[in-house]
Amino acid sequence: MSRRNSEPKTDFVFGALGGIGEIGMNLYLYGFGPPRDREWLIVDIGITFPTDAEPGVDVILPDIRFLEEERHNIAGILLTHAHEDHYGAIPDLWQKIGAPVYATPFTAAMLKSKLKETSFADDVPIHIVPLGGSRKIGPFDIELICMSHSIPEPNAVFIKTPLGNVLHSGDWKLDEQPLTSPPTDKKRLKEIGDAGVDALICDSTNAIRDGISPSEADVAKTLAAMIREAPRRVAVTTFASNVARILSVARAARQAGRELVVVGRAMYRVIEAAQETGYLDDDFRFLPETEFDSLPPKKVVALCTGSQGETRAAMARIAYDSHPNVSLDAGDQVIFSSRTIPGNERAVAKVQNGLSDKAIEILTDQDGLVHVSGHPRRGELEQLYSWLKPKLAIPVHGEGLHLEAHAEFAEDLGVEEVLRIRNGDLVRLAPEPAKIIDELPTGRLYRDGRIILSEGEGHVRERRKLSFVGTISVSVVLSDKGQLVADPMVAILGVASVDGDGEPMEDIAIDAAIGALESIPRPRRKDRAMVAEALSRAVRAAVNQAVGKKPICSVMVQVV
Repeated sequence: MSRRNSEPKTDFVFGALGGIGEIGMNLYLYGFGPPRDREWLIVDIGITFPTDAEPGVDVILPDIRFLEEERHNIAGILLTHAHEDHYGAIPDLWQKIGAPVYATPFTAAMLKSKLKETSFADDVPIHIVPLGGSRKIGPFDIELICMSHSIPEPNAVFIKTPLGNVLHSGDWKLDEQPLTSPPTDKKRLKEIGDAGVDALICDSTNAIRDGISPSEADVAKTLAAMIREAPRRVAVTTFASNVARILSVARAARQAGRELVVVGRAMYRVIEAAQETGYLDDDFRFLPETEFDSLPPKKVVALCTGSQGETRAAMARIAYDSHPNVSLDAGDQVIFSSRTIPGNERAVAKVQNGLSDKAIEILTDQDGLVHVSGHPRRGELEQLYSWLKPKLAIPVHGEGLHLEAHAEFAEDLGVEEVLRIRNGDLVRLAPEPAKIIDELPTGRLYRDGRIILSEGEGHVRERRKLSFVGTISVSVVLSDKGQLVADPMVAILGVASVDGDGEPMEDIAIDAAIGALESIPRPRRKDRAMVAEALSRAVRAAVNQAVGKKPICSVMVQVV
């Protein structure tokens, strides 16, 4: 029987272009319809941040060439919440898709603020879905379920189709006192489970950790005590999106008789959205950073961006004495009310070392409960599975270690079927049996300044190589008869200036270039591209022999 004849007339599928096998860059897809003409629902479309392997890159985006081809079949983009790794790619990628966006009020406010920086903000159709609301998007009946997380209005999505249903968890945890939006809607989750859940597609971030995460309210108590007892100035750095933490710091400052000063552009944006949607106290007030130096040391709390060591954020600039309005002195305190995201350890350590060099006291989660994760530990996963009783589990949102731990845990809990998948795997959820049926094209895009390019394009690779081996540029001027008009000119960057015997690298490069040119018959020297390639190879070889490095070498040949 041919594959075409064996395919169902209509199916319900799931896949991801980002977010499985990594933490960040979440982009999940649900498809319904005939296999060759499905309609698609996109759930989240986020970014991740570059490492040292992508020097100069601003952010990393999912490769959406598959969605560009399916643009006419995309019913909508549904956002679970307003963290960058779930919605941050919309300003860069929306024009390639053009689909309507669905979001709850706070997420919509954050997105509108972000889109103000684009030229097409008014073109994006944003449909606001109330908390706990339902909506039909194309062939999908969707219902938002209130969850708890480290940002207002996190949602799970219950997706219903004629062939079956899925609970997509989004980012979540169990917290009876999340301080901002409502706690996880256990009642509705249990009702959904009693009615029957075909598949649970669920957050794996903390699947390697036992127990249950502490509450955001517990963090608030710790911060209040630390700020009350601080002898001098206090600066608190946290994720700008954590409105509950912002609220806790503001309340702690007020209780201690201190003024709150907000430092960092991202923090202002979140506060504006939180005030617009009612997530901050009516009497919430703060001073601009220009007021910081005018306040007595015992009367100020600075709430700062930069908990991940970002070089342009407020805390790094304070640590390096380069902030125009805020400075800290010996005896002041900085509270890192955050966790260090894997990959950011060196950047955070650099900022903390800079603060320590100034005798500023640093307080972290090693000193008290100043941060809690927004993701479920195994105890919380166990409760969710007991409420939903899914037939199928698909772990997502995690690196390989987290995904496998989640898969094994689901099996231990008695889930009938657990699928282990990665980005690009297309899974047929219904009709049963669930299985991987296809592979979608995946990859990464780099935003490099104002340009978006694929990870395979050359200049980022060249920039990475430059960071290891440096560059040598050679300029050669020839007469129309192929003779040197003058000695080659050499510019060296990132390469040793002399070899081990003290010979200047410039002389080594010039000798190699002249020697290579003299080996080329004069009639052939009219081929400038061939001359440039020959001289480049010779210079690289000579430098490699001298210092054991092969720099990037560019040669310009001019004929006069």
